[in-house]
Amino acid sequence: MTRALIADDERLLREQLQARLAQSWPDLQIVGLARDGLEAVRLADELRPDLVFLDIRMPGLTGIEAARDIVDLPGWQGELVFVTAYDEYAVTAFEHGAVDYLLKPVEKARLDRTVARLRERLRQAPGERVPDALTRTLQALQRQLQPPATNPRLRWLQCTSGSTTRLVDVNEVLFFRSDEKYTRVQLADQEALIRTPIKELICQLDEQQFWQIHRSTIVNVSAVAAVQRDDTGRQRVLLKSHPEVLEVSRSFAHVFRASV
Repeated sequence: MTRALIADDERLLREQLQARLAQSWPDLQIVGLARDGLEAVRLADELRPDLVFLDIRMPGLTGIEAARDIVDLPGWQGELVFVTAYDEYAVTAFEHGAVDYLLKPVEKARLDRTVARLRERLRQAPGERVPDALTRTLQALQRQLQPPATNPRLRWLQCTSGSTTRLVDVNEVLFFRSDEKYTRVQLADQEALIRTPIKELICQLDEQQFWQIHRSTIVNVSAVAAVQRDDTGRQRVLLKSHPEVLEVSRSFAHVFRASV
């Protein structure tokens, strides 16, 4: 039996989609209902559903960010469907045929077509699916979700190290890494902290110089010495002047594909 997870921050919309799916796909088993993006990732990891229906705009993590984390789960081979009230995402979502798309309020005729496509894709062997197409789709959707940059590229950072605040030229930064509260700014000889999260920082940096390689990591390309791939296909970035090794998540693996 096919198993599915529904993620939406509005209870009535979760229940509405569940009821519509019961009509269009009677033998589909709904194994979980998530109230935000973080819970969606946790339940996807715990329950390993075949399908995840994700609202694009959710607290904690957006549907796009949650999708990236879900795709990065070890052994993940499920299908994703985005559900949103914003029809500007439709063209991009279907461009590569890697994900499906439902517009709120969900209409039965549209849901029936989606169900037919999902049944067909689930009949395919995992090896026949194209993970790169899904990655490209998620990236395109993320760019649409972010507002266009209107400010000049970031040149200086005000960083805190202990009780000292200093101005740092972004060109000196080897990489940025975020946790739940702060973003670590790693320089060749020391590290400092800023409060700007990665998803805001990446919009302010020169995209030719700073590449995002993980949901929580941005690396300065000029600081990269080499990229290694292990037996499982996972990539790791080695730096020229720092011993730390940076992991490249699966949803950002394409970044170095041409050079490895």
